[in-house]
Amino acid sequence: MDERDLVVVGAGGFGREVIDVAEAINAVHHTWRVVGVVDDAPSEANLERLACRGVEFLGRTHEPLGWPDRVWYVVGVGSPRVRRMIAGRYDAAGLLAATLVHPVATLGSDVTLGAGTVVCAGARITTNIRLGRHVHVNPNVTIGHDTVVDDFVSLNPASSISGDCVVGEGTLVGVGAVVLNQLRIGAGATVGGAACVVRDVPSGTTVKGVPAK
Repeated sequence: MDERDLVVVGAGGFGREVIDVAEAINAVHHTWRVVGVVDDAPSEANLERLACRGVEFLGRTHEPLGWPDRVWYVVGVGSPRVRRMIAGRYDAAGLLAATLVHPVATLGSDVTLGAGTVVCAGARITTNIRLGRHVHVNPNVTIGHDTVVDDFVSLNPASSISGDCVVGEGTLVGVGAVVLNQLRIGAGATVGGAACVVRDVPSGTTVKGVPAK
């Protein structure tokens, strides 16, 4: 298969981690040609980091919308709200959302990944699991059996979603947080870092602590 041109949205930390995932995929089989990064307000430090690794900064996020040829894109922005907004613009313009899975992530049987989803190194996704569109599965995340993770969810590093859970659209689960079996996290909720969720979380709420409340 010929390499596909890929634009990464976001010069920040996760955007650069997305480039790492694409490069790791290419080390196994040449799939992606990272043509560069777009960002509406990159810091000088992040621009220097891109330059040091030889990745071109292409300008603001509207730039790919005017290109004559359609390209693949992936949104490396942590905020679920911003990710939803950018993906909506790009999809409407006919750009193609790439799904990236690091070669050292583990996926079990009957796992479905939506367009635009990124699975980082060390993630463990077991069996009968559905991930929606533009989900971020950060390094060393665990997702247990029979779980559904809806669109635009961010699962931050080392968080753990147990079996038979539902994580609603646009939810952010913080670093090292744990969601116990058979729980429902409502859309737009935030689970704080290192929290332990022991009961359902209503939509749009923030919980933290052990137990989370």
